[in-house]
Amino acid sequence: MTEDVRRVFRMDNEVLAFRFTATLSDRAGLAPRERLTGPARLKMWLRATGLAATDVSLTDLQDTVELREVIYRIGSAIAAGEQPDSTDVRALNTVAAAGHAKAVLERDLAGWHLSETTPVGDALGVLATDAIHVLGGPDRGRVKTCEGPGCAGLFLDTSRGANRRWCSMNTCGNKVKKARLAES
Repeated sequence: MTEDVRRVFRMDNEVLAFRFTATLSDRAGLAPRERLTGPARLKMWLRATGLAATDVSLTDLQDTVELREVIYRIGSAIAAGEQPDSTDVRALNTVAAAGHAKAVLERDLAGWHLSETTPVGDALGVLATDAIHVLGGPDRGRVKTCEGPGCAGLFLDTSRGANRRWCSMNTCGNKVKKARLAES
């Protein structure tokens, strides 16, 4: 029996790079939850995001987790109004430059064609490039960290008043509202 990707991963963040950082959840809680527990899980997540890689190794998994944490540290710094670490910025730029993915239009949908020789590296290049566009683009000031209990996930606040507090109303927002009701 195969696992349902939506039961394993949080797939509700509209920003691909932040959906990627959510593969480690409950970051501010007592026991952060690693969802990329092996190459098969990474392969599952990549397929679900349109970056299907045929072979995924333990080294690919290590590279993926390193990039995820680089993106998270840069995003967290920006959300806090701080300057990101220059080593992290160089690492992000290096991964983005190394990717060879090509944008494609198939069956009226945008997607990615990854090379046969370095599919995971290409997928990481797409993720790094997406992060660069968000973290260095015009909406940079709208990058926030979720205020949900234990979450600390990154999100892009697209609300009119720029006053969104949670990465997702369906998860963190509902938890807060349910807790308030229980206190009443």
